[in-house]
Amino acid sequence: QLQLVESGGGLVQPGGSLRLSCAASGFTLDYYAIGWFRQAPGKEREGVSCISSSPSRTNYEDSLKGRFTISRDNAKNTVYLQMNSLQPEDTAIYYCSAEGPYGNSCHDDRLYEVDYWGQGTPVTVSS
Repeated sequence: QLQLVESGGGLVQPGGSLRLSCAASGFTLDYYAIGWFRQAPGKEREGVSCISSSPSRTNYEDSLKGRFTISRDNAKNTVYLQMNSLQPEDTAIYYCSAEGPYGNSCHDDRLYEVDYWGQGTPVTVSS
């Protein structure tokens, strides 16, 4: 069974950092394009970042560039989202998604074709 499992969310103060993880089971992540989305309370789901399968090109939502970094660790079959200088407006449930194998819809700030979703991990930025 193919699964994506997110972890690393939690409560953090403004200006703090979190690293989200997206671990895959049942398939090899490096053959897949991976995207992070988020959904804040009362808002629609929006694209955060994505990384293509090969080569690993990355894309980000414009306002998040410089604060968020997406990366792969193929040995751990995991994709990460490093989030720095977090602000209350970053509060949301963060979802990992995958397209593939050999997905190529990573453009702008998101995957445009999603084959698999994780269950989401909540991030709350508050003092």
